[in-house]
Amino acid sequence: MRRRKTDYATVILHWIAVAAIGVELFTGLRIATEARDRLWLNLLDAVLPSSHVWVQHLQAAAVLIAVGSAYAIYLVKSGLTRRVALDESRLRGLFGRKQARLGAIGAILTWGLFATILALIASGGLLYLGILAGHDTATVHWYATWLVLAFAGLHVLAHYQIGGTSQLFRIVRPQSLPGPAPRLDAVELLTLLVEQSEQMAQAAHPDRKRDNRMPLQPAQPSSAARRRPRDVTLQSNPFVVALAVAIAFTSVVVAADWLTVDTLRIHHIASERAPALDGDTSDPIWRNVKPFALVTNQGDNFDGKGESRVEIRAVHDGTWAYFLFVWQDPTRSLKQLPLIKRDDGWHLLHDGYEAGDEHAFNEDKFSVLLTTLDVTLAGDRTFHAGSHPVADAPPAMNGRGLHFTMAEGIYADVWQWKATSTDPAGWMDDAHFGPPLAPTPMQVANRVPYRGGFAPDPGTANYSDNFVADATSAGGLVRPRRLPKDPAAMRAAMGSVAPDPDLGESDGARWFMTDAESTPYSVEADRDIPVGSVVPGVIIAGEVSGDRADIRCAARWAAGHWALEVARRLDTGSQYDIPIRTGIFMRVAAFDHSQIGHTRHVRPIRLEVE
Repeated sequence: MRRRKTDYATVILHWIAVAAIGVELFTGLRIATEARDRLWLNLLDAVLPSSHVWVQHLQAAAVLIAVGSAYAIYLVKSGLTRRVALDESRLRGLFGRKQARLGAIGAILTWGLFATILALIASGGLLYLGILAGHDTATVHWYATWLVLAFAGLHVLAHYQIGGTSQLFRIVRPQSLPGPAPRLDAVELLTLLVEQSEQMAQAAHPDRKRDNRMPLQPAQPSSAARRRPRDVTLQSNPFVVALAVAIAFTSVVVAADWLTVDTLRIHHIASERAPALDGDTSDPIWRNVKPFALVTNQGDNFDGKGESRVEIRAVHDGTWAYFLFVWQDPTRSLKQLPLIKRDDGWHLLHDGYEAGDEHAFNEDKFSVLLTTLDVTLAGDRTFHAGSHPVADAPPAMNGRGLHFTMAEGIYADVWQWKATSTDPAGWMDDAHFGPPLAPTPMQVANRVPYRGGFAPDPGTANYSDNFVADATSAGGLVRPRRLPKDPAAMRAAMGSVAPDPDLGESDGARWFMTDAESTPYSVEADRDIPVGSVVPGVIIAGEVSGDRADIRCAARWAAGHWALEVARRLDTGSQYDIPIRTGIFMRVAAFDHSQIGHTRHVRPIRLEVE
């Protein structure tokens, strides 16, 4: 059988595209493991990359854009558009002989592959840029990934049906592109026809004298034809032209992305104009500041869509920076691991807590990440996906990865607001991502989740869980730390106590207890509480101190939105805090009654301080 070959440009572009799609696939699947409903992807843990996956994913996307544009230009310049043409004659082949039918099917599959790759790039670009970056776009991106694989498999199968292994192996047997056919010259064609007619007449009547007025020699091209320029470069090097144009186009796209960083301007104000921290967005200063808005996505809950639109305003008075964060959240969720009394004792109301992935009975939260890392690496250097990102530490119980930095002494600043645990006292918990910490005995035993490099800043908090973590038995029983002195009053303070995580709390409700209104657990106190009672899972007592007490805040929920006002010094002087200055990058995330299932955005926000 004749060894079939393919022009070298197609071979090169084909295998670069295959490599780029492969990198996109493996890094994309690793990124997808962050979603709680896709943890089955951890079965591929051994082959999926574990670090810098976002950078590799974006780089492969840039290569795929370059290859796609280069191939389109190459087909036109080399005259090979017939290879993928899907015209009327090709479609009629669907009802013709086997080879014509296979050729038509192959062309349809090729266009299907092109269309799904385009959908993959377009949806990924929208998610990256934060344009229409919601649940629907993420869903398109997810399904386009599998359609690309399906079309690629069918594409290979169709070529095998066309010519067997010889047809398949032609993609690894390059050859030079045949030269283009000469352009049609009408004058020269007419001359050849006349000559042919004369020769035929002479052959039919050899005794007839030849008309000397009709020359047999080919007519010489006219002086105008001789002077007509020919574009030798475009005709003889279509691959070089396509590659140059594609590289230039992709370079412009990458440069434009680099130069158009999302920027949050922190306006300078007089200290007497500083906003009051009360969660009220009507302060005059906020009305005069244009918000920076973005859509965050891929979180848990939020009415099943996992997305929330966030608006950010910021000012400073030279000493303090003030932020107003407003984000969409359909419910005011305050239930933080409440306890319910049943016939056999006390139980936690939870769904996923045992794996460090509570996504039902959890308080609403909002977090801010500050880092000095540049725009393309800001998120990739603090999060490491997979079920076991740190080799010599316990695996991530939730299978969704861990936060930590790679270098000793390098920290990312993390602020966490919690609707029940921190908001009542007016503090935003100050924490950080650092190098992986040594696991505790409880973490080694997988009794509590290992948290990588995430840790609170030095100091104390004024909230704690209202149950003993190591008291959990095989039957799911827990022992409360404290019980309400007046169960009826506590029930009234909580408002509705229906054990429904999707039911938001009313204005004025609270799901915590203080020392003053509670008493340490005792069997005697327990007897006074009837079966079916629900008590808060959070105790608030003491003071917030140390580096953990750097951020003041206040929040309100209304009409499906949280509004959070925050104040922090521009520079706290702590090694765990990032100074607020021009060039620092910010990320934000919203949690809808979920422990770790927060929304996210790909591009960080660059701070610009006036």
